[in-house]
Amino acid sequence: MKVKIFDENHEKDLEDSINKFINEDIEVIDIKYQVAISDFTEDQIYCFSALIMYREKE
Repeated sequence: MKVKIFDENHEKDLEDSINKFINEDIEVIDIKYQVAISDFTEDQIYCFSALIMYREKE
Protein backbone atom coordinates (compact mmCIF):
# COMPACT_ATOMS: atom_id res chain seq x y z
CA MET A 1 0.00 0.00 0.00
CA LYS A 2 1.15 3.54 -0.77
CA VAL A 3 -0.10 7.04 0.06
CA LYS A 4 -0.27 10.26 -1.93
CA ILE A 5 -0.97 13.66 -0.35
CA PHE A 6 -2.53 16.58 -2.20
CA ASP A 7 -2.67 20.17 -0.91
CA GLU A 8 -4.35 22.99 -2.83
CA ASN A 9 -5.65 26.51 -2.16
CA HIS A 10 -8.91 25.97 -4.05
CA GLU A 11 -11.28 22.99 -3.91
CA LYS A 12 -11.52 22.84 -7.72
CA ASP A 13 -7.72 22.48 -7.96
CA LEU A 14 -7.82 19.66 -5.42
CA GLU A 15 -10.60 17.95 -7.35
CA ASP A 16 -8.65 18.21 -10.61
CA SER A 17 -5.45 16.86 -9.02
CA ILE A 18 -7.26 13.90 -7.45
CA ASN A 19 -9.17 13.05 -10.63
CA LYS A 20 -5.97 13.10 -12.66
CA PHE A 21 -4.21 10.84 -10.14
CA ILE A 22 -6.99 8.26 -9.79
CA ASN A 23 -7.19 7.88 -13.58
CA GLU A 24 -3.73 6.29 -13.42
CA ASP A 25 -3.34 2.51 -13.17
CA ILE A 26 -4.05 2.30 -9.42
CA GLU A 27 -6.58 0.77 -7.04
CA VAL A 28 -7.88 3.39 -4.59
CA ILE A 29 -8.32 2.00 -1.08
CA ASP A 30 -9.44 5.14 0.75
CA ILE A 31 -9.50 8.94 0.51
CA LYS A 32 -9.29 11.22 3.55
CA TYR A 33 -10.34 14.85 2.99
CA GLN A 34 -9.67 17.92 5.14
CA VAL A 35 -10.23 21.69 5.02
CA ALA A 36 -8.31 24.17 7.15
CA ILE A 37 -9.16 27.86 7.46
CA SER A 38 -7.00 30.57 8.96
CA ASP A 39 -7.34 34.33 9.27
CA PHE A 40 -4.45 36.37 7.94
CA THR A 41 -5.01 40.09 8.47
CA GLU A 42 -8.40 40.70 6.81
CA ASP A 43 -8.20 37.64 4.53
CA GLN A 44 -9.24 34.08 5.16
CA ILE A 45 -6.84 31.45 3.84
CA TYR A 46 -8.22 28.04 2.91
CA CYS A 47 -6.21 24.86 2.58
CA PHE A 48 -7.90 21.87 0.92
CA SER A 49 -6.04 18.61 1.33
CA ALA A 50 -6.54 14.92 0.75
CA LEU A 51 -4.65 11.75 1.48
CA ILE A 52 -5.19 8.85 -0.91
CA MET A 53 -4.30 5.30 0.11
CA TYR A 54 -3.79 3.13 -2.97
CA ARG A 55 -2.17 0.09 -4.54
CA GLU A 56 -0.53 -0.06 -7.91
CA LYS A 57 -2.32 -2.51 -10.19
CA GLU A 58 -0.27 -5.45 -11.35
